[in-house]
Amino acid sequence: VQLQASGGGLVQPGGSLRLSCASSKIILSLAAVGWYRQAPGKQRELVAAITSGGSTNYADSVKGRFAISRDNTKNTVYLQMNSLKPEDTAVYYCNAEGDRYDYWGRGTQVTVSS
Repeated sequence: VQLQASGGGLVQPGGSLRLSCASSKIILSLAAVGWYRQAPGKQRELVAAITSGGSTNYADSVKGRFAISRDNTKNTVYLQMNSLKPEDTAVYYCNAEGDRYDYWGRGTQVTVSS
């Protein structure tokens, strides 16, 4: 497995979670890394992404609430999710894309419910 995603769970509305995407196979600082999510009955959508140069972009629905970051010393990309809403409930996946690869991690379930 090239990517390992973790950190999902059950949280109440308004709560926070931090997802992690780590790799023992590729150097994530050299890749474009994205977090995607897929809710039941919906298409997978991009939530946040960070380029090798450090530029970030976010889906409109999560701007101001989610933050993507990278720790090069741990070869890990994080997705800090604050002010979570029930509509954030989904399976979250990380993706790493480079010149010659496009890897997906296994999803991690995030459930926002009271």
